[in-house]
Parts: sequence; C-alpha cells; structure tokens
Amino acid sequence: MGVVAAAAAMAGDSLSVRAAMMRESLQKSQTITDDVVSILGSFDHRLSALETAMRPTQIRTHSIRKAHENIDRTLKAAEVILAQFDLSRQAEAKILRGPHEDLESYLEAIDQLRRNIRFFSSNKGLKSSDGVLSHANSLLSKAISKLEDEFKQLLKSYSKPVEPERLFDCLPNSLRPSSGSPGNQGDLNGKNPSSNNHHEHHNSNLENAVYTPPTLIPPRVLPLLHDLAQQMFQAGHQQQLLLIYRDTRSSVLEESLHKLGVEKLSKDDVQKMQWEILEAKIGNWIHYMRIAVKLLFAGERKVCDQMFEGFDSLGDQCFAEVTRSSVLVLLSFGEAIANSKRSPEKLFVLLDMYEIMRELHSEIETIFVGKACAEIRESASSLTKRLAQTAKKTFGDFEEAVERDATKTAVSDGTVHPLTSYVINYVKFLFDYQSTLKQLFKEFENGDEGGSQLASVTMQIMQALQTNLDGKSKQYRDLALTHLFLMNNIHYMVRSVRRSEAKDLLGDDWVQRHRRIVQQHANQYKRNGWGKILQCLTIQALSSSGGSSVAGDGGNSSGVSRAIVKDRFKTFNMQFEELHQKQSQWTVPDTELRESLRLAVAEVLLPAYRSFIKRYGPLVENGKNPQKYIRYTAEDLERMLGEFFEGKNVNEPKR
Repeated sequence: MGVVAAAAAMAGDSLSVRAAMMRESLQKSQTITDDVVSILGSFDHRLSALETAMRPTQIRTHSIRKAHENIDRTLKAAEVILAQFDLSRQAEAKILRGPHEDLESYLEAIDQLRRNIRFFSSNKGLKSSDGVLSHANSLLSKAISKLEDEFKQLLKSYSKPVEPERLFDCLPNSLRPSSGSPGNQGDLNGKNPSSNNHHEHHNSNLENAVYTPPTLIPPRVLPLLHDLAQQMFQAGHQQQLLLIYRDTRSSVLEESLHKLGVEKLSKDDVQKMQWEILEAKIGNWIHYMRIAVKLLFAGERKVCDQMFEGFDSLGDQCFAEVTRSSVLVLLSFGEAIANSKRSPEKLFVLLDMYEIMRELHSEIETIFVGKACAEIRESASSLTKRLAQTAKKTFGDFEEAVERDATKTAVSDGTVHPLTSYVINYVKFLFDYQSTLKQLFKEFENGDEGGSQLASVTMQIMQALQTNLDGKSKQYRDLALTHLFLMNNIHYMVRSVRRSEAKDLLGDDWVQRHRRIVQQHANQYKRNGWGKILQCLTIQALSSSGGSSVAGDGGNSSGVSRAIVKDRFKTFNMQFEELHQKQSQWTVPDTELRESLRLAVAEVLLPAYRSFIKRYGPLVENGKNPQKYIRYTAEDLERMLGEFFEGKNVNEPKR
C-alpha cells in the first residue's frame, strides 16, 4: 500500500516538472514573438519612409519614359509625312512630264497622287494639310485632263474602219462573195425570188457556221485604254469618257458599214425605187444584217467589255451609244420595206428578211444586253413582228389576186396559162420556206403548229387558181379547146405538186381527185372535138340520111346510095382537114399527156374509119375518081394525128 502511494507521488511530481517546463517555454516563445513583431513593425515604418522618399524619383523616371515614347511617335509620324511629301514630289514630277513618255508611270503617279490626297484628307490636323490638298487636287485635275487627251488620241489612233475584204474573210466559206461584194449573190428575176438567196438561207450548214469577229483594236492596246478609262471613271469623268468613246467609235463603225455598201435610204427612197433594184438591195441588206450583227457589233461588244471591265454599266451605255445610229440605218430600211405597198412578188423577200431577223434574234439579245440597249432590242423585235405581219397579209393578198386575176390575154393554143405557171412556181418556192411559214402562222394562230394552216392556205390558193382558170376557159368559142385548156392547166398543177414537197402537204387525195378532173376534161375534149366527125362514120347516121336500111351482113352495102356515101366521105375529109389545121395549132406541152390524148383519139377514130371504108369503100372505088372521096388511108390519118397539139402556128389570131 505504501509502495503504491510512493509511486503515485513520484508520478505527480514528474508531471508538475513537465508542466512547469512547458509554461517556461511558452513564455519564452511569446517574448520572441513580441520581439519579432516589434522588429517587423520597425521595418514597415522604415519601408514606408523609403517609399515616400523614392516617389519623386519614380515620377520623374515615368515622365522621362513617356517623353521618349512621344518623341519616337512624333519622329515616326514625321517620317510618314515626309515620305508622303517625297512621294507627292515624285508623282508631281512624273505628271508634269505628261503621259507621252511613259504612260504606265504616268498612271502610277496618278494612283500615288490619289493616295496622297486620301492621306492628307485623313490628317487635316496638320498645319499644312489644306495647302497640300489644294495643290494635289489641282494637280490631279490637270493630270486627268491630260489623260483624257491621251485616251482620245490613243483610241483614235487604233480605231480604223474594217475593210469589206477583212469582213468577208470572217464569214463561213458558203457566204463569202465570189466577186468582192455581198450584192453579187445571184441574178434577181422579176417575180421570182433570187435563186442564190433562195437556196442560201436554206443551207443547213449555215446553222452551225462559225463566224470570227474581226479584231477592232489591237489586244496589246486594250489594257492601256482600260487603265485610262478607269482613271477617268474614278475621277468622275464618266460623261467625258462616254462622249469621247462614242464620237470616235461610232464614226468608225458607220464608215465600216458604208464601205460594205450600207446606204441611208428613206421611206420615200424605197417607195420610188424600181422593183428590180429594190429586190437586189433587199438581198444585200440581208447580208449586211448578218455581217453587222455577227461580226461588227459582236466585235464592238467585245471591245467594250474589255475596255470597261469593272464598270459594266458605263460599258453598256457606251456600246449602245456607239451602235445606235448604225442599227437605226439598218432597221429603218427593213421598216420601209415592211411598210411599203404590198405585192405578191415581195412575199419571198419579206420571208427572207423575217428569217434573218429570227436567225439573229438570240445574238441581238446577247450582244445588246443591259438597260442601255433596251430600245435597240425592242426595235429589232418590232421589225421582226412587222415583217411577219406584212408577209402574212401579202400571202393573203396573193390568194385574192389569183382568184381576181382578170388577165384577158387568152392562150390561143390552149396551153398552160402564164398565171398557172406563175402560181405553181410561187407555191413551189413557198415550200422552200415551209419551216419559216409554219413559224409565221404559229405566231398568229394560238395553239396551231402552223402546218395545218399552211396546208389550208395552199389549198385555197390552188382552188383560187382553178376558179380563175374556169373563168378564163370561157373565153374560147370552141368547147373542145375549152376542155383542152383546162386539161393542160390542171395537169400542170397535178404534175408540179407530185414532183414537189407540196404533195406531202396537200396529200394523195388532192392529187388523185385532180387527176380524175384531168381525165374528165380529156373525155370532154374528145366528145366535143370528135363527136361530130365520128357521127359521119356511123352506120346509123348513114342509114337514116339515106332513108333506107342497110343489110345486116358486115360486107354488104346494098340499100345505101353511092351519092350518100360520097357525101359522107367528102364531109369526113372536110371536117378532118379542118380539125387537122386547127388542132395542129393547139398545144399539149406535156409529152406524155400529148401522146396519151393522140392515142385516145386514134382508138376511136381509126377503127371507125377502117370499118366505114371496109363497108362502103367499094361503092366509091368502083365509080369515077375514087381518090377524090377516099383521100386518106387509116395510116394517113394516124400519121396526121401525130401532128396534132404541136402548136405549129402560134401566131394565129385569137378565137
């Protein structure tokens, strides 16, 4: 027990010792802390004092640094300004020398001067800015004025009329004239269209033909002209640029067309001109339009596009101004023709003119693009429509003219009437314009493709011709000649249709129907021309005139008096000789029809004559002078029939 108490007492003493040591340590730490705090506080006071002492020095140092920075900026600004002054002096020196020595350097100097003006305009705070700007703007104005003169001189130097030979070389081979003039394109013949023009416009090769517009201004010069134009445009001198370009290029274009042969003709000039001359000029006009649009105007558009690249609206305006007067000269001639007095012979040239305007339509729309060219496009479109309207009315006039034709000149020999050959040739030519006519009718007939309308009008023309021929046939006193005339003319119509494209349009029914009409007139010719003479050879007529009967056997001529038989032979001879004299002067121009008609007559005449001679010849042969009555053998008649319808005496007076 005592031991335990002693151990406990020792432990308590040990703890007390440790606690005392810990208190002592803590007291020392507090003392150190207090000392450190005191020291730090002393440092803070010292640093604060030091900072207060250094502040003026820091302020002076910052001011010095700022001053240096300002000086650097000022020096740099001064360098820029001095550089601008230096560039201005260089630019001024080049501008004062003018553009002739070195145009590219002159243009660069103008660009530099513009940059200087922009620089000083944005730095108006500078004391000398206003004076510098005033001087620079004055210099720029003088530079642009010199530039205008240079542009005008350069453009004029390289703007020359294009000689016709150069233009012809740009055409496809099929359109190049053989004798140096587009007017020498074939001989125009009266009412029919020019054969050369007529075939030319249907040449399918033309659709894919290549046209090469001539070089109007050398390619090496165009970039310089473009730069000059650009400087003038930027200086606000658009109007001066337009006037210079228009006056220079329009006169050159007009001269090119004049050299080609284009004339300024008024409506009165056209109205007074003889048709043969006018027709030739129309043929030339078609060539001029093609050359003008595909070569000259296309070339002019190319020049404008390159020269005014970057300011297209001005380019369109310049192009319109340059070409307007030349286009007007060409279109006004077309308008004069379209508005002139209508006549059938003008239909083909109207169709030719309509065709060329349709051919050029897409190119006109492409070349004369833009608002500035709208009036030109509308004028071209208006002419196309006017030509179509006039052609359609002329077509209608032709049908009426055919039906009303009151020509009193009868063809005395019954051959094909000039009206028939004219109308048929007219219709055949029309079918060479078949696609054009279909397009023309399509424009005026809603929903109609034009083909049925063309067929209908063609049938009306043929019917009008037939009606007129019926009237003309009544001028003949001899009914046989009336039917021969109608047979000839309708046969000519049928044959011509069968050999042309008209057959496809009019159809086989029309051909067969009119072939039957030809046959009907041939039959009527035989009936009226040979009925009377055949009556002389019939036994019934002989018996009735003799008052007695004839024996039934084929070889017995008893019961008929010799006098009556002689009289019949005399009548036959007289009538046949009269027919031979008259009808050998008549004409059947178609060889096949002529032989067919002779054969048809021989087939009824010769058997009847042979039969008559066989039956009644002996009565005459046994009497006096038999050759006085039996003048002809059947072979003689056949030979003489071979002389019919040859038109041997075409100068015989009218019947």
